[in-house]
Amino acid sequence: MTDAAHSHQDPVRLYGPRYQKDPKALYAEIRDQYGPVAPVLLEGDVPAWFVCGYREVHQVTTDSQLFARDTRRWNAWHMVPDDWPGIGFVAHNDSVMFTEENEHRRRAGAISDALNEIDQFALRAQCENFADRLIDDFAGTGHADLMSQFASTIPLLAAADMYGLPESETPDLVRDITLAVNADSDSANAHQRVAAAMGRLLEEKRRNPGPDVPSHLLSHPANLTDEQIVLDLAVVISAAHQPTAYWIGNTIRLMLTDDRFAANLAGGRASVGQALNEVLWQDTPTQNYIGRFATRDTQLGGRLIRTGDLLLLGLAAANADPHVHPDGGVIGNHAQMSFGHGEYGCPWPAPELAEVIAKTAVEVLLDRLPDLRLAVPAEVLVWQPSVWMRGLTSLPVRFSPTYVPR
Repeated sequence: MTDAAHSHQDPVRLYGPRYQKDPKALYAEIRDQYGPVAPVLLEGDVPAWFVCGYREVHQVTTDSQLFARDTRRWNAWHMVPDDWPGIGFVAHNDSVMFTEENEHRRRAGAISDALNEIDQFALRAQCENFADRLIDDFAGTGHADLMSQFASTIPLLAAADMYGLPESETPDLVRDITLAVNADSDSANAHQRVAAAMGRLLEEKRRNPGPDVPSHLLSHPANLTDEQIVLDLAVVISAAHQPTAYWIGNTIRLMLTDDRFAANLAGGRASVGQALNEVLWQDTPTQNYIGRFATRDTQLGGRLIRTGDLLLLGLAAANADPHVHPDGGVIGNHAQMSFGHGEYGCPWPAPELAEVIAKTAVEVLLDRLPDLRLAVPAEVLVWQPSVWMRGLTSLPVRFSPTYVPR
């Protein structure tokens, strides 16, 4: 991005203590001072345009000709070191993440078809079993960390089931996907380990196919190569795990801290869906996303965008745009941007599957532990230090111990 493009206003650092303290306040301040498209600096002072207006995010995600996905278009590569924390989101490979036009439609279509083969009723039953089993492990103690012992595990158990993946591999995958998605210093190595695990899985499915996502991709008429399937499996499982885990955790936190939900925890299934939707609007797991790259000079939100400029999709900021819901209400409104939009948004069955997993997890938890409560004051809960994702590092709770027969 040229210096001239940012010279008329100082860019805001979208990282560091100020961001970590209160990202929502920073998003609102950026919108008030800069408008719907603002100059920002990512970690290492890498420049980008922060698209924080709902209408502008919709425009960027709808126009894939003008705002394309291939990261090789980026004009600031010379400023990005090999160990940049966000390198996993921009290092080009042959996965569906970076494809465009017909090739993207071919690859994304195959993924959607494979996900659409999943029986949602069977998935719910499996998630009930997973939730019960995890709760059994701590129900008798009267206390738990619901992030490490519950929310972070259920989505990957569900994904492993959909992939036909041995459960024995899930602990390492939890670790590596968390490192990769949170843009840790070990992010690049974590991405490679996830891809290696998917490669071993694909070899097994070629020998022993089953009613699972890898087998459906192997037999799909799109005729994907093994390398493409491995990369796409890694993308899908990474995209599915951490956001869903944080969706579960953020929803539990909301229901334990907001009086509207706390009074109805026992048997409060009717309010779980409302809480899940409210989290997507106001505390969405996927906060920001890299992104799109301008294919030519253009205007957006009153800004001059140069060819190759990076547009960072401010999904959380767009969801909070007062033009979308000026009265602050979100009940019954499902038009949030948390799953992206347009042809590069989540494959169409994915949000439904994520909701089945998250809703089932929260419902079973509330059924099993109706007097669930936070073990620490809400204000001392710590959020992950990621500009991309919003989730708790831990969620300590207490409840009446329950005897679990063995």
